Amino acid sequence: MKVYAHRGYSGKYPENTMLAFQKAAETGCDGIELDVQLTKDGKVVVIHDEAVDRTTAGTGLVKDYTYEELKKLDASKLFGGKYGFCPIPSFEEYCQWAADQDLVTNIEIKTGIYYYEGLEEKTLELVKKYGLEKKVFYSSFNHMSLIKVKELDPQAVCGALLEHCGIGNAGYYCKRFGLEAYHPGYKGLTEETVKGCRENGIQVNAWTINDMGTLEQLYEWGCDGAITNYPSVCKSWVDSRKNNG
Repeated sequence: MKVYAHRGYSGKYPENTMLAFQKAAETGCDGIELDVQLTKDGKVVVIHDEAVDRTTAGTGLVKDYTYEELKKLDASKLFGGKYGFCPIPSFEEYCQWAADQDLVTNIEIKTGIYYYEGLEEKTLELVKKYGLEKKVFYSSFNHMSLIKVKELDPQAVCGALLEHCGIGNAGYYCKRFGLEAYHPGYKGLTEETVKGCRENGIQVNAWTINDMGTLEQLYEWGCDGAITNYPSVCKSWVDSRKNNG
């Protein structure tokens, strides 16, 4: 089972910042999950919320800021200045760094609440620019965005994001629409769903796994990936299970 750092090492460091990504890489985790959105001037940036209020001292929507305005905001608000100033990174900055890392990146296309025009195209352009095509996969709650990604790059690996309630017959659903993975919230996930996905050749990467009981259960069910805020703990546990047979 692969371990993906949710918004980087977000359990200990400011989420979706280069610091969180760098600290995640140091844990030896298999990959990083992050979120992309578009600024007012069409720059792809890495941030989870459509508004900047929760993670910065700013207010308002990402789409209403230019990139130059956005990068002046400190994204470490939730940590009270513990780590100094942590800007919201551009996706290009992340790609430049990731090109030299032995990591897979789960790129969440944030079009489920506000549909950004051209976000899929701009994201894939940057992935291609830095030669990351074989080191990324895409997910989104807006499954039409995944269909668009497939139109732009038929070889792209995509995962259908679902809330904890999930969707019935998930394996067939993903296979029917050419998606390689299913990304459910873990609370509604069952062993039967995992089995159904496997029977249809669909990977299962569940989020957000922050307790050992859930991690062990998913491992026993044969999930392909755990998306977690604490990659160090999860990676150590998975490695110990593998080493002990």
